[in-house]
Amino acid sequence: MISKPDKNKVRLKRHGRVRAKISGTAECPRLNVFRSNKNIYAQLIDDVAGVTLASASTLDKDISGGNKTELASAVGGSIAKKATEKGIKEVVFDRGGYLYHGRVAALAEAARENGLEF
Repeated sequence: MISKPDKNKVRLKRHGRVRAKISGTAECPRLNVFRSNKNIYAQLIDDVAGVTLASASTLDKDISGGNKTELASAVGGSIAKKATEKGIKEVVFDRGGYLYHGRVAALAEAARENGLEF
């Protein structure tokens, strides 16, 4: 019997290929997305200094209600607001090896609608 490759291993390989090409700076940080089965997380990362500038997730107290896609949109709006408070307008989107579809796309579209450019 031929075994299927582990889904997360394949995603991590794809993520490694993407990360080889993109990097965030203080002026234009990397908007990283991590998706688990229950939650979604977003971080603005300055790869030069190696620091996280802002983060948002479905675990935050101000984000609640709705299905997972609606929650992802709320996280996208929240990370965009936190970025504009810090004076960040432009970011590099890092989808983390996930397809640009569903929750990841909802987060990205909400971030764009709330003022982030990528």
